[in-house]
Amino acid sequence: MLLKLVVAEPGWTFWQIANELEMSPSAVHRSLERADRAGLYQPARKKVRQDALLEFLSHGGKYVFPPALQGEARGFPTAWAAPPLANRLSSSRENIPVWPHALGKARGIALSPIHPMVPKAALKTPPLGEMLTLFDAIRIGKAREQEMAIEELGMRLGAKAASP
Repeated sequence: MLLKLVVAEPGWTFWQIANELEMSPSAVHRSLERADRAGLYQPARKKVRQDALLEFLSHGGKYVFPPALQGEARGFPTAWAAPPLANRLSSSRENIPVWPHALGKARGIALSPIHPMVPKAALKTPPLGEMLTLFDAIRIGKAREQEMAIEELGMRLGAKAASP
């Protein structure tokens, strides 16, 4: 939710975000109330606290959204197998992590996305998709991938980089 708000047009509404994420407006509202209580969102300004979000994603996200790897599947590449990290790292195209999806063209090891709407949202909004793949690199990557993902995510959030 918060990553979507980072890339949303100024003046967004609950209805607009709900529609784009295929969620109910009340689910968006509840999510932002939780983010406010956690110190990640400022409702009066409709602003994400980007430094706090980067810190959370870097250090706590993998505990709140533990990775669930499954068997081989067809889907969309994620983590280090997708841009922007795929452009910086050379790796084998075998056993790459993928979000399972019928429209995906890559084969790899299925990684359950943090929410069922993630593959669709990533297709609709490529900058959001990149941030979600970077978060997956933090969730399942080794130290080098995590460090690169945090750096890239920090640039996109305009936040100070948090060390892994």
